[in-house]
Amino acid sequence: MIVIPPVATQIALETPPPIANPPEINAPPPLEPEVVELPPVVVTPPAPPRRRTPTPAPVQPPAQPPVQVASSGAPDAGEAAIGALSTGGDSAPQSQQEAKDLIGAIAKRIAGLSARKANAQRGQVRQVRHFLDQAQQALNSGDAEGAKTLATKAKLLMDDVEK
Repeated sequence: MIVIPPVATQIALETPPPIANPPEINAPPPLEPEVVELPPVVVTPPAPPRRRTPTPAPVQPPAQPPVQVASSGAPDAGEAAIGALSTGGDSAPQSQQEAKDLIGAIAKRIAGLSARKANAQRGQVRQVRHFLDQAQQALNSGDAEGAKTLATKAKLLMDDVEK
């Protein structure tokens, strides 16, 4: 920091000598404003913003439940082929319950999402809902494993949304 010492003595100011013949400055005469006619201004109101209406999901006929046919005893060699479908046995109710629980948990997470975050991640939230709808349809049609797979996809995407 710089410290300036106080002035100890006063100094007298000099007055400048008067000018003998000061130059005369003439102001220009005031100008008359020029009137210019402009064409009228046409103001059109802005068009209202276009809102996209969501397209309804295609209507699919409800899937028919599988029909069981009683067999006469020993399986045919053609019926026991590799890749044949089975009913799922005792694991089907457990898989259905797991899928229901997973769908419910993700639906609660979506409902608990803040409006700001849901708006910012609108596309991903829409995809999560789409996976949930597909999972619910799969569960309603009896495809518990497919429902769990779709619900897991929704869960992973929801994890990414909440980051």
